[in-house]
Amino acid sequence: MAYTFRQAVTADIPAIWNILQQAIRRRKADGSNQWQDGYPNEAIVQQDVANGYGYVLTDGEAIAGYTAVMINNEPAYADIEGKWLTEGDFVVYHRVAIDESQLGKGLAQLMLKEIERFAQQRGIRSVRADTNFDNPGMLKIFEKLGYTYCGEVYFRGAARKAFEKVLP
Repeated sequence: MAYTFRQAVTADIPAIWNILQQAIRRRKADGSNQWQDGYPNEAIVQQDVANGYGYVLTDGEAIAGYTAVMINNEPAYADIEGKWLTEGDFVVYHRVAIDESQLGKGLAQLMLKEIERFAQQRGIRSVRADTNFDNPGMLKIFEKLGYTYCGEVYFRGAARKAFEKVLP
């Protein structure tokens, strides 16, 4: 299939929210605390799209995945317990989720590679992200794609593992 990574539009919000709800349920079923505190929610998705941060991976007309992508827009990263690999501009992404019907196809990795391309197209060599300690799937993807563990950051009072990838 030919997948497309594009900026989300308002009409995409119901499908995006459905994908995130699936992911929230999967995290709970996996015994994770991640995304079990009312975040993310539909208002966050609406803000992402309104601010131009929301991006979707599409399979034809169907939305297969979602993420929020920002440049230099994560205040929590300034207070890392550890050290980032680079200083200066960075791309950060949050809320990576794949539709249940599309799981097992490597689409999360594909989406992260698209985010790397997004950064490179803007002359940015750093991509940063974080995840819960109990999210083995995302931790494995970070390892597979060459991210480096940099320390811990805190969101809503909870520690998260922070990673950075320096692009060529």
